[in-house]
Amino acid sequence: MRIRALVLVASGAVALSALAVPAAQAATTAGPAVTFSSLKVNSGKDIVVGSTATVTVSATYTVTKPASMDPNTLGTLPVLYRGATVGPNSDDLLAGDDAGTCTVASSTVLHCSAKIQFRPKSSDPDLDLFSSEAGTWKLGAVAGTDSSNDVTWQGDLGTTHLQRRSTLTTNAAPEPVKKGKTITVTGKLARANWDSNTYAGYSTQPVKLQFKKNGATSYTTLKTIKTSTTGALKTTVTASADGSFRYVFAGTTTTSPVTSTGDFVDVQ
Repeated sequence: MRIRALVLVASGAVALSALAVPAAQAATTAGPAVTFSSLKVNSGKDIVVGSTATVTVSATYTVTKPASMDPNTLGTLPVLYRGATVGPNSDDLLAGDDAGTCTVASSTVLHCSAKIQFRPKSSDPDLDLFSSEAGTWKLGAVAGTDSSNDVTWQGDLGTTHLQRRSTLTTNAAPEPVKKGKTITVTGKLARANWDSNTYAGYSTQPVKLQFKKNGATSYTTLKTIKTSTTGALKTTVTASADGSFRYVFAGTTTTSPVTSTGDFVDVQ
């Protein structure tokens, strides 16, 4: 991801050019003497983004500052980064459009929240996601004041997964079918491609075929098969009783899990 311009101060903006300080793994730069803790992005859940629509998630975190520092002069922002260090020289850096908002818990503690936007397709190509950016990201944060261009970076505040949304279909045929005959169950596993803004088949992935007998309360796994090079699924089972078939994909670090809608088969 190309680095976004980071808005840091509520009473003004610290432009990206002002953040050109050496990357730091912890809060050791010449910026404000603050530290971050308890950073949670998207309530700790994976961030799942489709092919075109912008996804906005919330982040919450705690800022500890000197008692003498006016909180109204302090701007903070959670960030996602990849690589060994966090800072403007990070391999990749993601942040929201606006600085966080904070409430005063004590003379030294602020409780803050922020929004982070993920855009697979936007009017500004500098903000677009690339498919190669799906996977594990580290969590960090940055702080600045309206009295100085110096900023503080802090990393190693956790991790999250940025995932490509997946889709999965199931079709069991023929319907109806005589008991003892063969049922063919087909389907397709696809996932968002952030480069082309479409969905494309996800190849050679293990997918479970499950069955729920009519009247039962849960599904049972019958077998695990792999998708083809185009994401297609096809297998056969013997018809034994009325019920529904579905495919289930557990997901990967880059791609969200998904369960298809069940397809009911009448066995006569």
